[in-house]
Amino acid sequence: MLDWLVIGGGIHGCTISTYLIKHKKVEPLKLCIVDPHSEPMTRWKQNTAKISMSYLRSTSVHHIDIDPFSLQQFARKVSNVHKDFYGIYKRPSLELFNEHCDKVIFETGLKKCWHKGLVGKVQRGKDFWEVYTENGEMFKSKNVVIAISVNEQLLIPTWAEELAVNCPKRVHHIFDENMKEVSKLKAPIAIIGGGITAAHLAIKLSQQFPGKVSLIKRHPFRVHDFDSDPGWLGLKRQGPFSRVKDYRIRREQIKRARFKGSVPRDVLYAMKRLEAKEKLHIIDGEVTSYTLDKETLNLNVISNSLQVRHVLLATGFLPTRPGHRWIERLIEEEHLTCAHCGYPIVNKALEWGPHLYVMGPLAELEMGPIARNISGARQAAERIVASL
Repeated sequence: MLDWLVIGGGIHGCTISTYLIKHKKVEPLKLCIVDPHSEPMTRWKQNTAKISMSYLRSTSVHHIDIDPFSLQQFARKVSNVHKDFYGIYKRPSLELFNEHCDKVIFETGLKKCWHKGLVGKVQRGKDFWEVYTENGEMFKSKNVVIAISVNEQLLIPTWAEELAVNCPKRVHHIFDENMKEVSKLKAPIAIIGGGITAAHLAIKLSQQFPGKVSLIKRHPFRVHDFDSDPGWLGLKRQGPFSRVKDYRIRREQIKRARFKGSVPRDVLYAMKRLEAKEKLHIIDGEVTSYTLDKETLNLNVISNSLQVRHVLLATGFLPTRPGHRWIERLIEEEHLTCAHCGYPIVNKALEWGPHLYVMGPLAELEMGPIARNISGARQAAERIVASL
């Protein structure tokens, strides 16, 4: 019998596991993290490596350790190796952030808590939860934390879905796990999207294929340092949000608060410099149709036609609730409460049912727009641990 089982081993899963261990709420031998990958934070590292992110969008105090200044203290020890932080908000380099995560994972022994598997069912026992993997394995645990993300719910435009059926090797969503290495694609390449993912990808590929990369975006660049107002990190925004009783209004507030499809100013300037050197083409418009022959793909954007070899989608994720069938079954069998949008209605400790907790997207109706972020992972872990 386990004391705690965490579903998902990304940033959120590793954060709550670290908090539980370091606050002595669980012994590592009584904790299990179930995740479909072989190592902690695999998907995070894969996705950020694909787009060659240099610096995170979050600040230096947002990471998986319990001490807010742990990352800065770690940086002092390795400052001869890294260009540690960027800008006035001290955004950490990806390399530094990942090495710090590896350090925390090592010192807490999270790899010893690791179980590679894909959850297929969660159900309530007498005084515990039963978690089944799709391979038929079963774990019993007194407490369960669902810390899954929306990574599996790729948002793909209708025309691209059709193209993927007709010619699957020509179009890829950048965060599709089957999309291994973008540098092996053949130019010219079109990137679809106007947010930070598309921007990082455009910078990376225009340096590898100068003059042969086009970024197609539907709207003018939206420039914001973060993906929501920093006021959402504290009571300035969270206080009024928590007093709203209508979850439809909360959902609308979350939608308005997110700076969807936005980029930080330094990333925008990097793209503009590449555009000025004609290494990157930036096109305002939307793909309306395409034609395909053996060698080239013709994308029709407003009144123009663009010839490319490959299309990379940086179009984000669907806003629907993650978890698919096993979450739906859990809701039905345990009579768990959801809002009209399908997302959980939880208490302030993020408890959805008896000893069943949520983090990440599943917690956003309680925590607001930061729930999916690293800052949200920290605050969620703090809430859960404080309630024990």
